[in-house]
Amino acid sequence: MSTTPSHVPVMLRRCLDLLAPALSGPDAVVVDATLGLGGHSEALLSEFPGARLVAIDRDPAALKLSADRLALYGDRATLVHAVYDELPEVLARLGIAQVQGVLFDLGVSSMQLDEADRGFAYAQDAPLDMRMDQSTGISAAEVLNTYPPGDLVRILRSYGEEKFARKIVDAVVKERAKEPFTDSARLVDLIRAALPQAAKRTGGNPAKRTFQALRIEVNGELTAVERAIPAAVAALAVGGRIAVLSYQSLEDRLVKQVFAAGAANTAPPGLPVVPEKYQPRLKLLTRGAELPTEHEIAENRRAAPARLRGAERIRAEVER
Repeated sequence: MSTTPSHVPVMLRRCLDLLAPALSGPDAVVVDATLGLGGHSEALLSEFPGARLVAIDRDPAALKLSADRLALYGDRATLVHAVYDELPEVLARLGIAQVQGVLFDLGVSSMQLDEADRGFAYAQDAPLDMRMDQSTGISAAEVLNTYPPGDLVRILRSYGEEKFARKIVDAVVKERAKEPFTDSARLVDLIRAALPQAAKRTGGNPAKRTFQALRIEVNGELTAVERAIPAAVAALAVGGRIAVLSYQSLEDRLVKQVFAAGAANTAPPGLPVVPEKYQPRLKLLTRGAELPTEHEIAENRRAAPARLRGAERIRAEVER
């Protein structure tokens, strides 16, 4: 099992340990719903030699790189160009009714951050693109240049949790009237100028929240997560397990809600015996969200915001 110095899979050992009880048997199928550079996928194939992998990514460049990396595993690895909320359709096309494991590593991949021309990173000047699949959809520049001010404010507040969304958007609207936005450096400079001094002294780069909000809007990330996590739970066989790595509170909240709902008793109050259809479908495998260790963060600073949640499918669907 190899990992390049620039790509250290986040919380790798813990993810493998969470999924292991479901993947140790013969003919197990595991889905890596966010393939990226293939670090988690390679580890899954190496750790569980009897398992078959279905790996999904919307980024054609990531699929190409990972195909080379996983080639030695032959037909045990099936790579699919899709968004992770298309999981049910992907499994149906492959003739797979149920899976034993699912792994999500949400957010933007290391490759996308490191390639300057993708426009994800606010620390380097680049075209304002931010599309995970550059063959489709609108870019971050188009969002900035064409969205009504009210929509931009909503995006920055909802997806970036930016307290100064109105100030930033007022500056954007004024500047885009002079010249459309095309590159990230101009946007970063605008944000720095728009924010109060006190806001620039804490919380790292002041552009972080705006860039996160634009990226989520461009790629429809939260909508995809809302659909994908329930779909993944539904695809699990009894005894199957799911592990989800999130990197910001909005994603983690969605995962928490799905897992909590699945682990809840839904019976009306007062029943002396709870029928099976009301009993929990999931067992939580983590107490809250698990965090990376100090050693993991020292090895890979991008692991710092990671939050890991896991659950096990303990009951099949029962007709209500």
